[in-house]
This record gives sequence, structure tokens and C-alpha cells, in this order.
Amino acid sequence: MGVVAEPQFHVLAVDDSLIDRKLIERLLKTSSYQVTTVDSGSKALEFLGFQEDEQNNISQPFVPPTSQQEVEVNLIITDYCMPGMTGYDLLKKIKESSSLRNIPVVIMSSENVPSRISRCLEEGAEEFFPKTGAVVRCK
Repeated sequence: MGVVAEPQFHVLAVDDSLIDRKLIERLLKTSSYQVTTVDSGSKALEFLGFQEDEQNNISQPFVPPTSQQEVEVNLIITDYCMPGMTGYDLLKKIKESSSLRNIPVVIMSSENVPSRISRCLEEGAEEFFPKTGAVVRCK
């Protein structure tokens, strides 16, 4: 009889900055987490199997017929400011989906805007963290 390994905690990191994605990935992998990185909210939704039904305007997870196994994500960490779809927009889509809404979402931003933080937390974000490693401009 074989020993069944416990599944790894899986984090989906979403950030348009390659440097920030690599930093998050490196930090989390040192804690033995499985990390998947994508550069946009739309790619995150695609990875999660999410597709909007344009005819009925209903958002549902989409499982391709060739998909053999379901990807389980335990946590989503996303940047707030991204082109196309903000972290807030991604959060809203996840929380509106019956199959994805239980995945905790953490939002990060290099901008400390109290109204933005409140709005994300009210929409269902677990936490809102400032990016403390923001680039400092030298004069």
C-alpha cells in the first residue's frame, strides 16, 4: 500500500510586474507552497476555469472537455493596479462566482489609498497589504 502525499497549499499570484511576481513566487516557494503566477486578472480567471456566458451575462466556471483534473487554488494574491482588469475587478468576479467565492483573496498595492482599501475589504478581500518594496526615486 502506497503513502498518499498531502496536496501542497496552492497560491495563485497575479501581478503585471514580472519582478513582483518573481518575488512573491520565491518567497512562497521557500515555505514549500505551490505557486502559479500570471500577469493579468483575465489570465487568472482563465487559469481558474472561469468564463462569462455572454448570452445570459452569467459568470460561471468553465471546465474544458479535455480537462482531467481540477486545479485547486487555496489563496489568490493580486496586485490592485493592473492594466485591463484591476485587482478589485478580479476580486468582484471571484466573489460573484458560486464555485470560486470561498477562495481567499489578498490584494496588494504600492499606493496607500484608504477608500480603495475599504472598498476591497467590503467586497470580500481577506486582507489588503501595501507593497513595502516600492521603487524609491532618487533625486
